[in-house]
Amino acid sequence: MGRFEIEPHETTHVHPQGRRGRGSLSNVSGRFEIEARLRQDDGWGALDETPPPLRTTVAVDATRRVIARNASPDIPFSQSINPYRGCEHGCIYCYARPTHAYLGLSPGLDFESRLFAKPNAARLLEAELREPGYRCAVMALGTNTDPYQPIEREHRITRSVLDVLAAFDHPVGIVTKSALVQRDIDILAPLAAKNLAKVAISITTLDRKLARAMEPRAATPGRRLETIGALAAAGIPVGVMVAPIIPGLNDWEIERILDAAAEVGATEAGFTLLRLPHEIKDMFREWLAEREPLKAGKVIQLVRETRGGQLNDPRFGSRMSGQGPIADLIRNRFRLACARLELNRRDLRLDCSRFRRPPAVSDQFGLF
Repeated sequence: MGRFEIEPHETTHVHPQGRRGRGSLSNVSGRFEIEARLRQDDGWGALDETPPPLRTTVAVDATRRVIARNASPDIPFSQSINPYRGCEHGCIYCYARPTHAYLGLSPGLDFESRLFAKPNAARLLEAELREPGYRCAVMALGTNTDPYQPIEREHRITRSVLDVLAAFDHPVGIVTKSALVQRDIDILAPLAAKNLAKVAISITTLDRKLARAMEPRAATPGRRLETIGALAAAGIPVGVMVAPIIPGLNDWEIERILDAAAEVGATEAGFTLLRLPHEIKDMFREWLAEREPLKAGKVIQLVRETRGGQLNDPRFGSRMSGQGPIADLIRNRFRLACARLELNRRDLRLDCSRFRRPPAVSDQFGLF
């Protein structure tokens, strides 16, 4: 399993008690595995026993560099930092789940319970920002896994990263579905006053029951709206991400979510259409069959209609927003709602010209 030396869980549908408070129903094998494991009763009734709830574990990711770069034409940033691998929020639709397969782990329950933290992220970031060839561009946080997932309360890696960015007057954009971002208003507000920070809060649904099923350990919809209001009141530009839009499940809420977010202070808005890459296709269908059985067939058919007959379309230009009449309708509804609410009217482009390298500790000693 590489440097992590972790053995995979069994690949099977998990007892409801064992996955209580989790998004995935199973621990499907990653796509790189050559075998699948299936639990079987040994005749002693072992499978009839009620297992304890699945615990979250955190291991150290000993990465040597912390800034990830991309050249995707679909993504409005060129560099990002992900303080954690895996995400305890457990969102069943999360497009980042397949990344756990690279660790020899499952994109299912492993992704949301076997997490990896980068405790040296701030130190590595400072070293990279001091490299002579570094050119400033907005740093994105929350592009793969949520930087404010529950373990951030203890590990505080995201906060340490923000401290470094603030010291360098480096612009940062954050996407999260956690109310914990309010903890860092003391860093974000001064950055925002210099046009160096903005935040987007992801809201998938305003239905508490649906949110609990889809995003079991994320903040409630009400708390996310409260967070938008708190950030806006602190002078931090804040937007809402209606993501993902799932045809036949939450698409009817587009206008409702935008209305609620604008009312509490959101000034920007964006959306993505549901993506089902790799293992997520089967995991999401499994979840629909159990959680939304009366809608499952309709949802899958509508997803196919936005993806050229498939469940996923990885092509640049269409992977985020889909294609076909249904995808066009969603785009038009979103655009009209934003126009009505005067969202996305201002150019909130962050300022990269303020970037500076403060004196390092070693430089200070050189003065004596």
